[in-house]
Amino acid sequence: MAPKSRASLGGATLLEPELTAAAFSPAFTLMYAALAIVIGLAGAGIGWMVRGRWRASRHARQRAVANATDALTGLMVREAFEAALADALDTERGASRVGALLYAGLDGFRLVNEGHGHAHGDKVLAAVARQLREVCGARVPMCRMAGDEFALWLNADVETCELLARRVAEALSGGVALDGQRYAAGISVGVALFPKHGGSAQLIARAAAAMRSVKRAGGGSHALFDPRIETEQREELRIAQDLRQAIARKELELVYQPKIDASSLQVTAVEALLRWKHPALGMVSPARFIPIAEKHGLIESIGNWVLAAALHQAAAWRKAGLRMRVAINVSGYQMRQDDFARRLEAGLRSHRLQPNRFTCEITESVAMEDTQVTRRAFARLGKIGVHVSIDDFGIGHSSLATLRRLPAQELKIDRAFIVDMVHDADARAIVEAVLTMARTLGLRVVAEGVETPAQRDALVQLGCDELQGYLFAKPMSARAIALWAMDAPTSLAQSFRPSLFKETIMTGAPTEILKR
Repeated sequence: MAPKSRASLGGATLLEPELTAAAFSPAFTLMYAALAIVIGLAGAGIGWMVRGRWRASRHARQRAVANATDALTGLMVREAFEAALADALDTERGASRVGALLYAGLDGFRLVNEGHGHAHGDKVLAAVARQLREVCGARVPMCRMAGDEFALWLNADVETCELLARRVAEALSGGVALDGQRYAAGISVGVALFPKHGGSAQLIARAAAAMRSVKRAGGGSHALFDPRIETEQREELRIAQDLRQAIARKELELVYQPKIDASSLQVTAVEALLRWKHPALGMVSPARFIPIAEKHGLIESIGNWVLAAALHQAAAWRKAGLRMRVAINVSGYQMRQDDFARRLEAGLRSHRLQPNRFTCEITESVAMEDTQVTRRAFARLGKIGVHVSIDDFGIGHSSLATLRRLPAQELKIDRAFIVDMVHDADARAIVEAVLTMARTLGLRVVAEGVETPAQRDALVQLGCDELQGYLFAKPMSARAIALWAMDAPTSLAQSFRPSLFKETIMTGAPTEILKR
């Protein structure tokens, strides 16, 4: 018999009628059905085996995470803590639970790493974890979230949770004892309540937000989450976004407040103060936007702009005959930059300015860090020969030994003591003590925030060197400074005291300055 022929359509082979009919015979159908059942059972078995192995693998992974601990502190790792918290709270069994998520972050831990090295910082973290365990107890679920941040869950009422948060803050307020030494390691604690503040993921985020609000307020305490914190965070993000464009849009500006010699009442210097004129918010205080700039990595560009603008203005004043000392505020971030002193020296050289006519004002808290980084920065500033001033003096924890090592020429007493010194014996005693210490160290003393004649007279009597405050002048533009120095017959000049500039010799009308 001749072989069966095939017909093709578009690449698909079609069987002839005889073969097609045979394919649907009863015997063939039964055989096909049996084969299908066998294949189906085999597939089900394979699927069951695969699913079983997957479940086993998943459970193994979960057990591995649940048993994982942080190698440094011995606490739970973040993944284990989050999984346990979610299982406890985000199921029907957890619906009736009440409790709180405590999120704790060390204050100023960066200084430990910078001053003693990361290996020593790790030892401090381990000591902090042990201290947290002692305060909270062994049964409280606790983890190291990241870096120097910790979290714990307390299944208790609000009062008990707040009490524990307060005890945690108090326990670390005195630092951590390690190898016979005590290291500063204050702690800020944020508290989020369940179920009031959400499920597991929201609790962690909101407790962390509350912790950051404590840090912004100075640290060393605790706070319950408040919805206003999230509003503030949204505003902070908006400010950070706008601040990125502020320099390009020319929204930043410097104003200048004079410093007055206490014995002659003549202007000896001006302090450059940063201002931000926001197109919608108006004038934004530096106290508001500088911390945001530091947090969001914007302080470097802003600090560079301030330095360049102040150097340019100082050169313009020198050219016009106003040979005043110009001061700028230097942030802790700038002090920790290895090339800050080098850039400052290059700027002074390019503008042909004498280093001793330029002042860097550094807050007492930054000056007292006494880490390797800050010591190097101070040494470089001293080598350049710039005038160094310790700002906000009296509100921190100064060390006389540290002050002796700093190449500073000046202390600025914080205005909080100046405001009260006339009527408060303790405030006056602090001012006297600062003046006595400064004379011993050969430092000049500036009193800031002088607003009344009584304050001025008391400071002069005590032997203060320089005065600064609204009694003499508010911060003003560079143009106003020039007009004031010229005794210009304008309402602007007459609103101040131009006689204070009598010893500042003008070599000619500062046309270039007046155009600014």
